[in-house]
Amino acid sequence: MTDKQGDPRAARTRARLRRALLDECAEHPLAEVSIAALVRRAGVGRATFYLHYGDLEALAVDACADVVREAVDALHAWRGTPDPASPPPALLDFFAGLTPHAALYRALLRPGGGGPLGLVLHQDLRARSLAERSLVGAPEPALIASAVAATFAGVLADWLHGLVEGTSDDVAHRIWRLLIQLHRTPLS
Repeated sequence: MTDKQGDPRAARTRARLRRALLDECAEHPLAEVSIAALVRRAGVGRATFYLHYGDLEALAVDACADVVREAVDALHAWRGTPDPASPPPALLDFFAGLTPHAALYRALLRPGGGGPLGLVLHQDLRARSLAERSLVGAPEPALIASAVAATFAGVLADWLHGLVEGTSDDVAHRIWRLLIQLHRTPLS
């Protein structure tokens, strides 16, 4: 994005483009969405689109950035000693809320956790986990942070692609227990 980050007009334009993309993707797979249809729906010109985004994938990742923030926040929405039987309500809500745009997330988050959205998710989750583990002096903060980020992104992607079975509630409970085990694994 080449505009001034603090410009409210640019922020409104990006918001219109993100909303238009989500609306288009509710009707068509991302691969079938054209920039022409998108800018028509957003009420902006094609040049305006390119002023803010290099391509459709960059817009799609930006439009899905909220899901990344929600995932990171959901995994860190607990304090004290985590209970393996009770994932944070934010984690349950996160998984339950993926359904409306699941096809778009699948297009950007490949099996195993790769793809442009997977990269952003991994980076953000790893950074947050690393900061929190370092803050409390937990052992091997970099290793565990990488493992948590890779595990969460991989399981989430595989579930969205139908490679891991279960309801959103079931998967949230299972991944919560898995991540707690990662944090508790003795490394020496």
